[in-house]
Amino acid sequence: MRSFRTTAAAIVAVAALFGAPAAYAAAAPAASGVELDMMTWVEIKAAITGGKNTLLIYTGGTEQRGPQNVTAGHNMMGRPIVKAIAEKLGNALALPVLPFSPTGMSAEIPGSFNLSAETLGKVLEELAEDGVVNGFKTVILMGDSGGGQGPTGVYAAVAKKLDDKYKDKGIHVYYANESYTKANAEMTEILFKEGHPRGAHAGILDTSLMLYLDTDNKYVRRDQLPTALGDPLLPPGTQPDPNAKLVKNGISGDARKSSAEIGKRFFDLKVETAVKQIKALTGQK
Repeated sequence: MRSFRTTAAAIVAVAALFGAPAAYAAAAPAASGVELDMMTWVEIKAAITGGKNTLLIYTGGTEQRGPQNVTAGHNMMGRPIVKAIAEKLGNALALPVLPFSPTGMSAEIPGSFNLSAETLGKVLEELAEDGVVNGFKTVILMGDSGGGQGPTGVYAAVAKKLDDKYKDKGIHVYYANESYTKANAEMTEILFKEGHPRGAHAGILDTSLMLYLDTDNKYVRRDQLPTALGDPLLPPGTQPDPNAKLVKNGISGDARKSSAEIGKRFFDLKVETAVKQIKALTGQK
């Protein structure tokens, strides 16, 4: 009994001297993962102390994606994308994908749930501030859906506001848009040159990426692919035919020739584009 009490007293004394959190973190093994929600606080603290002090905040969305894709498409694409980005950066952890973002809604084609740009801005700001409190030195804002993106959108506004607030303390908040804007535009043109029509929402890019990631056959209704033809996406500056009859099935473009092979190429391009931009923003080599 005396031996137990002596050992317990020694543990209490050490914890009091060094602080229990520090003692736990010092003894924690290096965590191999980058998904913050799949780590313990001890592993997270050890990772941050070890140099993984960049936090990736990635938004998805819940919205109709044509008759062939489930409404969680942005989220099921976003999680492996942001995970791969964090892994390639080597100094980052990723928050769970935020499952809502700005989107259009319609009772005629249900399934979309809108988070206003104003509300999203408040959420992004609070999450980024939380990242700072947790000890991260860099916070990156990204999104998988179009609402609120661009140089005048909510992501850019929140990033500028918080970077101005914290940069004198050596803490930075950036908006990395190119995984969505640049990669999507580049892949659209690549496929167009290969003979595919241009597309956007629920078109060949989205559907192919979902096919690539859909290893359990839960996210894409493959029996619907032969009829996954939507309204045409016209080249910039082109006026639509006022007499054309629109399909109105939620698809922009033609998703019938979607494939996992195209999805893999698109996935790799999105990840590589994001990593390159983030490194440029943060000065990482």
